[in-house]
Amino acid sequence: MRKITIAVDAMGGDNAPGEICKGAILACEEFEDIEIALTGDENKIKSCLAKKNNSRINIINTTEIISMDEHPANAIRKKKNSSLRVAMEMVRSGEAQGCVSAGNTGAIVAGGVLIVGRLPEIDRPALGVVIPSVLKPSFMLDVGATVRCKPENLLQFASMGNIYARKILKIENPEIKLLSNGTEEIKGDEATMSARELIEAKSNLNFKGYIEGNDVVWGKSDIIICDGFNGNITLKLGEGIMQCLKNLLYDEVKKSFMTKAGMLLLAPVVKRLWARFNYEKYGGTPLLGVKGAVIKAHGRSKAPAVKSAISAARKFIEENGPDLISNEI
Repeated sequence: MRKITIAVDAMGGDNAPGEICKGAILACEEFEDIEIALTGDENKIKSCLAKKNNSRINIINTTEIISMDEHPANAIRKKKNSSLRVAMEMVRSGEAQGCVSAGNTGAIVAGGVLIVGRLPEIDRPALGVVIPSVLKPSFMLDVGATVRCKPENLLQFASMGNIYARKILKIENPEIKLLSNGTEEIKGDEATMSARELIEAKSNLNFKGYIEGNDVVWGKSDIIICDGFNGNITLKLGEGIMQCLKNLLYDEVKKSFMTKAGMLLLAPVVKRLWARFNYEKYGGTPLLGVKGAVIKAHGRSKAPAVKSAISAARKFIEENGPDLISNEI
């Protein structure tokens, strides 16, 4: 059985290192073919692992942490002994085949390009995320790696998304749409309209034109392509709306005995509804276009989400994701 080593940034995210370590334990319990290297403060990590004895979890001591508000590229360059950079250097050296972090998104992207290295066929990397929706999940990229894109970048995103959807998500002949401000061909800014022409010309891509923002939540496309600026806003708007609805529902339930009683009857339905839109079960966000499996976990990730992100890294490694992208493009 092939052993897969995944470096996990134990100090990244709002719930580090406790939930990160718990997630690593869960992943080792589920997958017998992985070994995990936790990078970070050795003493803090040991205290989180004290009650568990897993021979497939190793600790790589580091002395620095990249915080959420630091300048990404500067932090990656200057903090050479940070938990995130060390995890990425393990991928570059071949000590690990992939890495996972719930830390600073910009630093993960910068590290992916500067430390792990960009694929020569790709001009700009893209963060892809599975968006839960009504009809079916959609894979959206980019959601924050490349803020402003040229048409050629969007074409490469479409190609990478197509490969990831087919090989990793197991979607046969996935439909691809460009995010725009309307479905008519005349809609979109200059970059979007030019990208449409480039993607349409690729016979190996199942391109279906534009998709509007209000159709994203319905899952009307397997793959949604956009620049990182609009993708990130769309993603966070969706998260905010879901959290807002959840809070409003609970506030209304508290107002009277009747609504509380009604909620007891509706509880199973509400629980299933939240489960359909729970990001924790969809794994992490892959940084596509770099030479290794670099997975960004949600900043608020708890143990189940960390385990899912490690699972996503494992699957990407098993399928030789970076080589697939390089070879097909």
